[in-house]
Amino acid sequence: SLPSYRQVELHLQIEFTYIFRTFDPNELPRLSAHDAIDNVAQSYGVVVPLVANSISDSTVHNLRGAFVAGLAAGMGKALCIIQDGFDPVPLDYRDFVNVVRHPVDIDEHIGELAGKVAECFQQETVFVAPKPETFLQSLDLGASSAENEMRTLETYYLKTDQYLKSLRGEAHLVIGRKGSGKSAIFLQVRDKERTNKNNIVLDLKPDGYKLIKFKELMLRFLAEGAFQHTIMAFWEYVLLLEIAYKILEKDRDLHLRDHTIYDQYVEIFNLYQVDGYSTEGDFSERMSGLMERIASEYKAKYGESEGTRLSTNQLTELLYLHDIRSLERRIMDYMQRKNVLWLLFDNLDKGWPTSGLEHEDLLIIRALIDATRKIEREFGKMDIEAHTILFLRNDVYELLVKDTSDRGKEASALLDWTDSDLLRELVRLRIVTNDLDDTASFADVWPSICVSHYGGEESSQYLIDRSLMRPRFLLNLINHCKSYAINLNHSRIEPEDIEKGLRAFSTDLLEDIGYEIKDVAPEAGDVLLAFIGSNAEVSESEIKGHIVDFGIDSDLVDKVFELLLWYGFLGLELPDREIKYIYDFNYHMDLLKGVQRKHEGGCSYVINPAFWAALMIEH
Repeated sequence: SLPSYRQVELHLQIEFTYIFRTFDPNELPRLSAHDAIDNVAQSYGVVVPLVANSISDSTVHNLRGAFVAGLAAGMGKALCIIQDGFDPVPLDYRDFVNVVRHPVDIDEHIGELAGKVAECFQQETVFVAPKPETFLQSLDLGASSAENEMRTLETYYLKTDQYLKSLRGEAHLVIGRKGSGKSAIFLQVRDKERTNKNNIVLDLKPDGYKLIKFKELMLRFLAEGAFQHTIMAFWEYVLLLEIAYKILEKDRDLHLRDHTIYDQYVEIFNLYQVDGYSTEGDFSERMSGLMERIASEYKAKYGESEGTRLSTNQLTELLYLHDIRSLERRIMDYMQRKNVLWLLFDNLDKGWPTSGLEHEDLLIIRALIDATRKIEREFGKMDIEAHTILFLRNDVYELLVKDTSDRGKEASALLDWTDSDLLRELVRLRIVTNDLDDTASFADVWPSICVSHYGGEESSQYLIDRSLMRPRFLLNLINHCKSYAINLNHSRIEPEDIEKGLRAFSTDLLEDIGYEIKDVAPEAGDVLLAFIGSNAEVSESEIKGHIVDFGIDSDLVDKVFELLLWYGFLGLELPDREIKYIYDFNYHMDLLKGVQRKHEGGCSYVINPAFWAALMIEH
């Protein structure tokens, strides 16, 4: 079956320098016109992929792509529009679209684009003196997605304790909600360790959709024990191949100048290059090629029989093209001359289908964790320092813990935010990089961009309270307010800008949290829409009534109710009128449930004010 719109990472904008920027619907539900214009303007070249009508939400994606393509054409940027197949290129720009029927066809079109981009590098830039502008108009708070601010993130990155633990190799798992800064730590650790040229750093981003395809293929043929064993062996094999690939790539020139590593380099090269294994493309493509070969080999050897249990020898024949043990020994010998090996895994949970996470999906993650641990141990026996970090959403991690017998064994860093002052510091660092005194306090710089109070509340706290305590959401909300202020020619964010910005942000947030809920509980559907027109303060019976009336099965009501608390959509209103959300309990669900039981019958629930505007909540 074809992947849905949210299962494919759709790169609408790619800057052809050392750094690229993308729009990823898995990360942000909406591409604002301001962001599209800004990103296209800063790029040398733009790639727009159009998808077929058979893919879910293709119309929304293709309209967005057409808008970006129009911006690129209007600004005179190098442009490549790629259509998968002949459907559904509109007549008005059919002559500008490159049709591909196989991934190999893309190379030719990207090669042509690369030539245009190279010309852009050499063209003389004509400087036009800008008109005088207010500080707010010139203010750049960076992108809310770390992947799109790789060039500038270091200048204003807030070095949290979780980042420092990761850098010291003390955290094997970095756990956080979407938008909490996992990718920022991933990029900062990667870039920091890469500065030491004697380190081997692998930054790996598996394609979640391809993992699902592999799971579905293997589950048809293997019993669970064999499936788990196969996935574990597969990950170990893939990781060793990627370490070899990185060594060969990093020392491609060095080994020609250094006779002490020449022979070992050539040995690894000869073991790595075998017939039937493609070294082209990125990590995801190489892994995909391996998975397809394994599936084909299985069918060729064992036919369509299901539930087969493979012996160790059969599994080895099925998985390995390489002499894996010889390759492992040569890698370890080579690593004696290096300092540290880093394996960084991000986006593991990106691209999984909204049909929800299944037991086998968790087995894939568990097997990867075990494989990285095994590599650390094996390298450690040879006194080679090796660190691995996996970045996971904490809702996925919670499911993983429940599904694992030896829970709590992995060293982890929890990245969820609970301190408003820490979020203020994050914003302050971004503001002062705009040619302000970097020692200035938040209280000094915030009034330069925003009114001090809104609706009787301190304005920064008002915005933080509506961000679900996530850095990405807070930056998105501030940027929404800032856009309205600039459009209305205000020198700073005024109360009416906050009102309008919150309304736009609320709609985006509703969609974003709705996707997160469906990722782990597809049966919940669009349950947030059940609360349209509701009162802000609701009792437990009213909440469950809304859920049932929306069509959710009565057996699932308690589970959905718990999810609404877990994601911060609902908060507890205690008898003293104090309102507590999940982040006020340090994201500890059992603690929240304990307070529920203690005040049973004496506390009601409040819908988070961040959702009021989108759901037309009465308050």
